[in-house]
Amino acid sequence: MPELSKAFEELTVDNCTFSRAQIRATFYPKFENEKSHQEIRTRMIEMVAHGQATLEVSLKHSGSLFMYAGHKGGAYAKNSFGNVYTAVGVFVLGRMFHEAWGTQARKKQSEFNDFLEENRICISTELVTAVLGDHGQRPIDDYVVVTAVTELGNGKPRFYSTPDLIAFCRKWRLPTNHVWLFSTRKSATSFFASYDALCEEGTATPVCKALDEVADISVPASKDHVKVQGEILEGLVARIVSHDSLKHMKKVLEDFPPPPLDGLGLDLGPSLRDICAANRSDEKQQIKALLQSAGTSICPDFADWFGDGAGGAHSRNADRSVLSKFLQAHPADFSTTKLQEMIRLMKQRHFPAAFKCYHNYHKIESLSRFFVDVNVFKVNKEKAAEVSKDSNSLLKNVNGTHDSSSSVDGLADEDANLMVKLKFLTYKLRTFLIRNGLSILFKDGPSAYKTYYLRQMKNWGTSAVKQRELSKMLDEWAVYIRRKCGNKPLSSSIYLSELEPFLEQYAKRSAENRALVGAAGNLVSSENFLAIIEGGRDEEGDLHLEAAIPPPASLDSVPKHEGLIVFFPGIPGCAKSALCKEILNAPGSFGDDRPIHSMMGDLIKGKYWQKVADECKKKPQAIILADKNAPNEEVWGQIEDMCRRTTASAVPVIPESEGTDSNPFSLDALAVFMFRVLQRVNHPGNLDKGSPNAGYVLLMFYHLYEGKNRKEFEGELYERFGALVKMPLLKMDRKPLPNSVKAILEEGINLYRLHSSKHGRLEPSKGTYRKEWTEWEKRLRAVMFKNADYLNSVQVPFDLAVKQVMQQLKEAAKGEHMTPDSGKRRFGNIVFAAVTLPVTDIKLTLSKVASKDPKAEAFLESIRLEDNLQKAHVTLAHKRSHGVTAVASYGVFQDQEVPVDFTAMFFTDKMAALEARLGSVNGEKVVSKNQWPHATLWTAPGTAAREANALPELHLEGKATRIDIDPPITVSGVLEFY
Repeated sequence: MPELSKAFEELTVDNCTFSRAQIRATFYPKFENEKSHQEIRTRMIEMVAHGQATLEVSLKHSGSLFMYAGHKGGAYAKNSFGNVYTAVGVFVLGRMFHEAWGTQARKKQSEFNDFLEENRICISTELVTAVLGDHGQRPIDDYVVVTAVTELGNGKPRFYSTPDLIAFCRKWRLPTNHVWLFSTRKSATSFFASYDALCEEGTATPVCKALDEVADISVPASKDHVKVQGEILEGLVARIVSHDSLKHMKKVLEDFPPPPLDGLGLDLGPSLRDICAANRSDEKQQIKALLQSAGTSICPDFADWFGDGAGGAHSRNADRSVLSKFLQAHPADFSTTKLQEMIRLMKQRHFPAAFKCYHNYHKIESLSRFFVDVNVFKVNKEKAAEVSKDSNSLLKNVNGTHDSSSSVDGLADEDANLMVKLKFLTYKLRTFLIRNGLSILFKDGPSAYKTYYLRQMKNWGTSAVKQRELSKMLDEWAVYIRRKCGNKPLSSSIYLSELEPFLEQYAKRSAENRALVGAAGNLVSSENFLAIIEGGRDEEGDLHLEAAIPPPASLDSVPKHEGLIVFFPGIPGCAKSALCKEILNAPGSFGDDRPIHSMMGDLIKGKYWQKVADECKKKPQAIILADKNAPNEEVWGQIEDMCRRTTASAVPVIPESEGTDSNPFSLDALAVFMFRVLQRVNHPGNLDKGSPNAGYVLLMFYHLYEGKNRKEFEGELYERFGALVKMPLLKMDRKPLPNSVKAILEEGINLYRLHSSKHGRLEPSKGTYRKEWTEWEKRLRAVMFKNADYLNSVQVPFDLAVKQVMQQLKEAAKGEHMTPDSGKRRFGNIVFAAVTLPVTDIKLTLSKVASKDPKAEAFLESIRLEDNLQKAHVTLAHKRSHGVTAVASYGVFQDQEVPVDFTAMFFTDKMAALEARLGSVNGEKVVSKNQWPHATLWTAPGTAAREANALPELHLEGKATRIDIDPPITVSGVLEFY
C-alpha cells in the first residue's frame, strides 16, 4: 500500500469536506493551522535568507494523481483503484518505458517491478491524458511525470529529496518535472515577485523563461510542457527543502545526465487514444484492452480489476465488519497506524464518508486480505465550517500519539511541510469559472452563473481590471453556449470542444483579449476516444455529479456580515439626494435585511467622512448611503480605509456621461446639473435658485475632476472598488446642445480658470473678477431657463434611472463586488516597482526650489501644484517596458527605505518632473531600469505621465526649462510593488 499521508493529502485536495490543514494535521502534527499564503511566503524567504533552507519550485501539470508500487504492490489513483483511471495510468507508465528503453522495455519493466516490491517503494506521478475528461487544456500527448518517490519501510516512510528523485528517475528513464532552486534572499524574493507579475496572464513559455532567469539553478523537465500539454499552465508548487539541496542537485546532474530515448522512431503499437476509441462498448472492455496492450511485464494478471475468476468481480458491498476488524487490528506499520487514526476521527465526527473494502487478490491467502478505499463527499459550507470548528481538539488528541520531533533533511516537521500552490488565472478561468460553472449556468441561468463566477474571483482576490474583462467574456460565453446547446447541458468531460473555438475567436479581437485568454486554438478532439466512465461519477472520481455542485440557494444568499457604503463621485444636481430618498422608501430594495442608513452631507456638521467612518464602525453590517459629493482621490482613499477597517465594501454611483478629453463629464451633463440646481428651492445646503454664486459652485466641482477623461475616471474607480454603478442621465437620441448654452458654459469655464489662477479658492464676490461673475451668473440663468424645454427633454426619466440604479445596487449588495484593494499591491498582479515618496516632503522640496528661483516659483503657482499634487514616486521598472524579471529583481528591496537625491527640476507648459538619483539599501545601490530616473509632478490635461521621460531631451532642444538643485535635496521613500 502506498504511503498514505502523502496519498490522502492528494486524495482530498479536490474532494474533502474539511480543510486540508486538518488532513495534514492528522499526519503532520505541527501543521495544525492552514497559514495564509503571505505568511508562508514570508517564512520561506526568511529561512532562505538565513541559510536555513532552499526554496524549491516545480511545475504543476494539469492531471490526476497516479501511484504505482509494482504490479503486486498495486496501482492507485486519486479516483480509487481497479478502474479505468488506474488502467490508463498503468498503460501510460508502460508506454513511457517503451519510449525510453525501446526493445529493452519489457525486461526493464520487470526489473522495475521487482525493485519496487523488494524495496517497498511507491512512485507518485501526475497523469496527464486527454481520455479522462477535460481540465484546463487538452494535452497534446498522454504522459506521466514522477512527482514523488517513497520508501515505505517499517517505520515512518521516507520521501526522496528532489535530487534523489531525479537520480532515481534518470536511472530508470522515467519522466521528471521542471524544477528551480532558489538559495538566496534575492532569488527567492525575485521568484515570488515574478509570480505576482504573471499570476493573471502567465502561460508556460513566459513563466519558465522568467524563472530560468531568476533561479540559482534550473533543471528542465523530461517532457517540455509546451510540447506535450500546451501553453496553459495550471500553476507552480513552492516548498522548503534542505539548505544543501543546491549542492546535492549539482552533483546529481553531473553524475546522472539526461538518459537517451531508445524507443523514438519505433512502432510502439496502438496509442492510448487509439485503444480507447476502438473499445467504446463499455468500461470493462476498455480496461481489458488497455491492460493487454500494456503487457504482462507491467500487468501480469487482471485480478485487481476483475477478481480471481471464482467469485467474479470484486464487490462494492463487502462485509461491513471488515472495517471494524481493521480498526481493532494491531497496525503493522506507520502507514496503517495513520490510516486507522484518520478513519477513527472521521467516524467519531460522523463525516459523510464511505469506506469501501475490496479483496486484494494478489494476497488472497495472506493476512492482508483487503484494501480500504476512502471516499469523501462534498457538503455545504455550513457543514464544513461545523466540522472544521469541532474537530480541532480531536486532531490534537490524535496527534499526541505520534513522535513530532522527527525531521526531514534537517528541517523540523513544521518547516518541512511549508508548501504553497500558486495557480495562474488563465488556467483557473477555464477550470473553475467555466467548467465548474456549467451546471449552474444550464440549471439556474445566467444570473446565478454570474453570481458564481464573481464570487469566485472575489475569493481569489482577482484584480478589478481582470474581473471586468473576465465578466465581459463570461457573459458572452454564457449567451453563446446556451444558444448553441439549447436545453441540453454541455458535458464537462468535453467542454473544451466548444470553449476552445470560442476563446480563439475572442482572442483575435484585441491584444487585451489575447492576454486574458492566454492561449487558444490547436484543439485536440477527444469525443471519439474518451475513456468510458461509469454513470454517476465525474472526471474527478467517484463523486456523484449532483453532490459535487453547491446548491443554487447558497449562491444566491447575501453575505450578512459585511457592510456596504454607497457613495457618489458626482456634481451637485446629479440627483444623489433624490436617489437616496427613493432607496429609503423602498424596503428590501437591496435584497436582504441589512439596515439602511442615509447620511446627508448638507445636514451633518463637522468632518463628514469621519462621521461616516464612525457610523461604519458602530454599524458594521449596515448599508450606508453617503449622500455627499465625493469628487477626489483623497475622499476615495478615506472610503477605502473605512472598508479595510470594517471589512465593508463600497460602491460608487456615477452619472453616465461621455466626458471630454480632460474631464469625465461632458458640457451636456454640466448643463443639466446647473439647470437642476437653478430650479431648487429651500435646499438644505443653500445651493439653489436663491444662491448668487450657484454657477460658480458648479464650475468649482466640475474642475475637481479635471485631468481625467471618462475612461480614466471609471477605470480608477473600478480598480479601487471593484464595482461601478451608472445612473442614466441623458437620452442617446437627443439633439446637440444649443449654441447659447454651450457658449455660456465655455465663458464660465474660462472665467473660472482666470479667477482660480489668480485667487485660488477665494469667493468670486471678493476677487478681481467679481463684476464679471455677477454678470455671468445673471446671463447663465437667462440662458438656462430660455432653453428649459430642451434641457427637460434630453434627460432620462427619473423613475427609469432609479429603477436601473436599484437593480445594479442589488447585484452589488449580493456580493458581486470585491473588497477594495489599496492603490499599491503587496503581492499579486504586480505591474511595476517604484520608490513611493511622501507628498509632504516633495512639496517641501519644491518650496525650497521656488524660494531660490523666480521661474520655478512662477511656474509652480501657475499650475497650483500645492493643491494638485496627491502622490509621487520614482518608477524603477515596468512589466511592459522592462520585462517581468526586471520588475522582480527589486523584490529583495521590497518595503525597504530608499534615499532619493533630487538634483534638478524640469518643466514645460505641459509637464513637470524632478530628476532623481537613487541611493542604497544595506550597502547595495538601487538602480532604476529607466534611462532617466525621475518623479513626475504634473501633466496638463491630455498629456500622459510617461511623456515626462522626454524632458531631458526637450531641454537639450530648448523646449523645456531645467533648474539645478545644488546641493541636492534628499527625500526617503519606500520601495513597493504596484
